[in-house]
Amino acid sequence: MPGQPRVHVATVAALTVAVLAISSSAPLIAYAAAPGLAIAFWRNAASSVLLAPVAGTRRRHELAELVRPAGRGVLVGCVLAGAALAVHFGTWIPSAKLTSVADSVALGATQPVWQGLIARWQGRHLSRTTWVAIGMAVAGAVAATGADIAVSPRAVAGDLLALAGGVAIAVYTALGERVRATVSTVSYTTICYTVCAVLLGLACLIFRVRLAGYPATTWLAIAGMVVGAQFLGHSMFNYALHRVAATTIAVLILLEVPGAALVAWLWLGQAPAPGSWPGLVLLTAGVAVVVVAGRRNAPLADPEVVAAA
Repeated sequence: MPGQPRVHVATVAALTVAVLAISSSAPLIAYAAAPGLAIAFWRNAASSVLLAPVAGTRRRHELAELVRPAGRGVLVGCVLAGAALAVHFGTWIPSAKLTSVADSVALGATQPVWQGLIARWQGRHLSRTTWVAIGMAVAGAVAATGADIAVSPRAVAGDLLALAGGVAIAVYTALGERVRATVSTVSYTTICYTVCAVLLGLACLIFRVRLAGYPATTWLAIAGMVVGAQFLGHSMFNYALHRVAATTIAVLILLEVPGAALVAWLWLGQAPAPGSWPGLVLLTAGVAVVVVAGRRNAPLADPEVVAAA
């Protein structure tokens, strides 16, 4: 219809692949016999090592521009995004060790709320429909996980870490949305994953987290996270940020909740509790409303921005 934003097939495909890929993350983390910080370090370190040669050949001139005075502001944005990603991994994954997995997932699922507040702080207006849909999606995530905030000091610490993880991933997505307007997916993700890996490596050294000596099955699980959640998950979301608003991305990420439940059911035999189904339906409905509302209000993509991908 005239006046309606075009649907870019590549973007839709990227988002579909991303949601499916990140849905494998939680089951693989549960399967891997390694500390959360170590898992976070290796998935980012391996990703940056694999991406570096590609960025060095395909985007060598772009990376060179970023270190010059005119591009340093964008470079700082990439570095800050990598730091936010490190905070997310360094808080959310360990939170599951301190509090219940249900509480960890539910509090991490508050990301769209923080994303909406960041959008307001940036001067953007979100419709009442979008806010209601965000509330539906978050409420559905909480209901689906059966979250029950614990009261022990250890559990409260885990709850706070999970909440911090939700805030951090919102900051990461907001920074990525701005930086991706001028930087390619390859350059952006290479810088982000490298910064994230360095910071998580330092955290592992400070807290004396063991980084080796794991069984072969754990290394296979980490490899699966690198290929799936990292390359086909986070990287595809980064790719889509040049066409899709960060708030919409944040809500789409909530589909990890039912996706992970399905993977755990098929692979680990962990069937969702009957009481979680209404929450999954509510979550999916909220996501659908946000996506439709975002598409109606989205501007046509700038051809120059698209070329940067």
